[in-house]
Amino acid sequence: MTYDSSMRGCNLESLGMGVGMGDEVQERVVVVLVRARNPNNIGAVARAMHDFGFRHLRIVNEYGVPFETARSAVDASDVLAGAMVCASVAEAVADCTLVVGTTAVGERDLQHPLHVLPDAAGKIGTELAGEGRVALLFGSEKTGLSNDELSHCHWLLTIPMEEHEEIRHPSMNLGQAVAVCLYELVRGKGSIAAGAASEAANAGEVERLMVLLTEVLEITGYTKRHPANCDEAQIRRLVLRMGVSAGDAPVWMGILRQVLWKVRE
Repeated sequence: MTYDSSMRGCNLESLGMGVGMGDEVQERVVVVLVRARNPNNIGAVARAMHDFGFRHLRIVNEYGVPFETARSAVDASDVLAGAMVCASVAEAVADCTLVVGTTAVGERDLQHPLHVLPDAAGKIGTELAGEGRVALLFGSEKTGLSNDELSHCHWLLTIPMEEHEEIRHPSMNLGQAVAVCLYELVRGKGSIAAGAASEAANAGEVERLMVLLTEVLEITGYTKRHPANCDEAQIRRLVLRMGVSAGDAPVWMGILRQVLWKVRE
């Protein structure tokens, strides 16, 4: 079996992804692999997605990956054929209302709320009960997600594992981690019911709001007075913690544009 190595570019507007965990809810879950290099691991991810009924795979990688060697993806050629290559994490999650990063924790100083997988699955289910779309981010096999990549996440999940004295930081390989996370989502899908919660702003709107806020901070001199508070990742985390709804996002952007216009007069 061979796979098309010229995967689709990340054109989110052309996806036509479904709305409404039945199959329709699984259509609103996106698996994002960031800097994944091993084609066999990518193949294992594709097979896990196929086996649990998920099909939207996006890959953020600055290097070309020989997907035709993804031999682990038995019966998952449709997932690989539909996968998209994105230039950045921001691009990969732009249409998602909830972005969840995965981490083995280790000795990292995390800047996000952290939930163990069973609890995380419940929170994801709540998002899917509305009209939200969820992105699950998985990092490099060797280093996981960087702090900048984590800054795109609303919160993080970790898979609880048995600790062993001889292993400093236990972790799963990429295919195993994706399979366990997707199984937990499918296992709880019966409890997902349609809800009337207000829709959250998607990541693209959050990114635009962050850019406008950064402009305001720069033009008003705040970034010069408080440079330690103003790197891009910190401002992005700040905006994400606000939990802006889809209805409020354009209002906040309008307010910030008005501030910019007034300051520039």
